[in-house]
This record gives sequence, structure tokens and C-alpha cells, in this order.
Amino acid sequence: MKKTVRDINVEGKKVIVRCDFNVPMKDGVITDDNRITAAMPTVEYLLEHGAAVILMSHLGRPKGTANKEFTLAPVAKRISELLKKEVIFASSDIVVDDEVKKKAASLKVGELMLLENVRFRAEEEKNDEGFSKELASLADIYVNDAFGTAHRAHSSTAGIASFLPAVSGFLIEKELKFLGDALDNPKRPLVAILGGSKVSDKIGVIEKLIEKADTIIIGGGMAYTFLKANGYNIGNSICEEDKLELAKSLQEKALDNDVMFMLPVDSAIGDKFAEDCKSKFAGSSTMPDGWMGMDIGPDTVRLYREAINRAGTILWNGPMGVFEFKQFENGTKQIAEALALSNAVTIVGGGDSAAAIKKFDLSHRITHVSTGGGASLEFLEGKTLPGVDVLEDK
Repeated sequence: MKKTVRDINVEGKKVIVRCDFNVPMKDGVITDDNRITAAMPTVEYLLEHGAAVILMSHLGRPKGTANKEFTLAPVAKRISELLKKEVIFASSDIVVDDEVKKKAASLKVGELMLLENVRFRAEEEKNDEGFSKELASLADIYVNDAFGTAHRAHSSTAGIASFLPAVSGFLIEKELKFLGDALDNPKRPLVAILGGSKVSDKIGVIEKLIEKADTIIIGGGMAYTFLKANGYNIGNSICEEDKLELAKSLQEKALDNDVMFMLPVDSAIGDKFAEDCKSKFAGSSTMPDGWMGMDIGPDTVRLYREAINRAGTILWNGPMGVFEFKQFENGTKQIAEALALSNAVTIVGGGDSAAAIKKFDLSHRITHVSTGGGASLEFLEGKTLPGVDVLEDK
């Protein structure tokens, strides 16, 4: 267990908080502020408990230079609107300069400041000790509440903890609780649903879940690597030819562990990878040449929903098909709706799965939607997350 802001006295202290404000923008306007609102409970707690608060985050990929396309100025404005208080935006091309240091030094209890995009400095992603020290020099306590970057050892996520007492915010606490309980103390049966295009992206997760889950459901493009490994014709479907033996061995391992390993029995298929392609349904044993799997089919949806209805805990990471294309969104939508109707504890990994839940307006009916795609995957694999590992233990 890691210490949180509740376990440390913040009164009269300057607290620097790593948030994940990597929000989508169009023409300088934030189009989705979920990541900002998710950080506010920690910020509000610190302000209410007598801290002066300095926030920091990255945004996009400015590649270590001060690219104003990626300025955090719109984020400062949005936080100000949400909290109905002034947010001092410490604009600096090098993130920390003498003027920023003065602003931080004069920051009073109850005041809030936001630094410029930490990735304006090339040192950030190198976890440079010098930059970590510069950030640490602004405050007395470090709080990490950016689960989405917790799998990265950067100056603002890991390096800074070498110089300040380091604890988690409420968002990371929540992520660790839900993901940790799902692996170590799940209400059973534990059903894991894995999608996405490549088996290679999910090898570690599948291997880990074979040890933990009761049922593993496979969808998305990676299903066709498993189907081909089992001798099926998959037409022009995506396939990792060099992972066929691995796909076989994973299924054998699941069988040895009494884990039900479910693959699509039918697919929605297209004659090309395009939104306006011709489409039809085909069984997994009757895929025609020249066509490709684009989504799970209706019989697969029925079988998968039956497994979901029996679950006590459900972990979902990865869409069932090309849900960005309207005619191939049904499988992903049906799985999302099954989770929303379930009485199980439902946990959706970040990235495309979270995007699908949002697209179908079901977020409010899911127990926990993770804020970190890559971080949640690595946590489920059992990997150490540098941004969590550096935090103080209880």
C-alpha cells in the first residue's frame, strides 16, 4: 500500500502535483476535459487542508521544445472555471526559470499555480536528475496523481521523488485499488475480455490472466491470429504469422489451468479495410478468401454476453472490432452494454476501450474506467510502474 495525501501533513506546505492533463484539443479549445475533472478531488483536498498547490503535466508530443501548440494555458483556464478561483499560469519556455521560482516562492496557502508543459524540456523524458531537482526546488512535498504516465520513468513522474517526500493522489489510489483487487481478490467468476489488433501487445496480460481469471474472451484483430493457429482460414484478416505457435501455447496453458478461453465463432467481415466496404457475416470456419474480419458476429456476441452475465468481476481491455467504422461498431457496443447491465464489478482499461464506453455514453454505468491505457496494461501484466514504485509505502 502506498501513502496518499491523507497520510501526510500538507498544512502550510507547498505541494507539487503531477497530473495527467494530456487532453484532446482542437484549435486551442479542449474537446474533452475528463482528465482535468478527474484530478480535481486531489487538488481540492490539498487546498482545503492548507496547502499551496503547484500543478504540472505534459500535453501531446512537443519533442523537448517549446511548441506553443502544446501550451497548457487552456488547461489553466479550464481549472479556473471548474474551481471558480484564479489559477496562476507560470508560462515559461523552459518550464522552470527565475520568474517561475519567484512565483512559486510567493505562492500562499490556498493558491494554485500551473507550470508549462513539462515536455517542453527534452530532459523530462530522459528522467534527467537536474530537471528533477529544478521541479523539486519549487515545493516541499510531491504528489503523483497521473496514473496515465505512471509507467514512464520521467523527471516529473519518478525522478522528482528522489528529492521530496512522495505520496499518491486520490486518482492513483483508486486505480491501484480497483485493478489490484481485480487481480488479487476478485469476486468470482473473473472474466477478462481482451481485444485490439495484436497478440504481441497483450502477451504479458494474457499470460498473467491465465493464472488469475476463470474465463478469457478474445476479440478484435488479434482473434484471427488465434483462429489461424487453430487451423481456420482467415482470408485477409490481420494476423501475426510469427505468433501462431505462441497463440497455440497460450490456449494450451489456459486449458491446463481450467480457464475457459473463448474465441469468435463468427465475424462481421469486409471486402477491404474501409468504412464503405461491402460487408456480411461469416462463421469462423467459413471465412471466404479475399475478405477480412472487422468485428465479432452475432453468434459470438450472444456467447460472450452469456459469459459476461455469469461474471462477478469483469476486466475489459481492447475493442472487439473496428468500432470507429459505424457498420463494425456493433460487437464493441454490445460488449459495452453487457458490462453496463451487469451486476459484476466492471473495470475498463484505458485507451480504446475507455473511448468506446464514452462513445456509447455508458461511463456512468461502469464501476471503474481507468485513466491509463498503457499503465493499466502494464499493471495487469504485473510490471512495476516507476511512477508508483517511487511513492512512500504505508
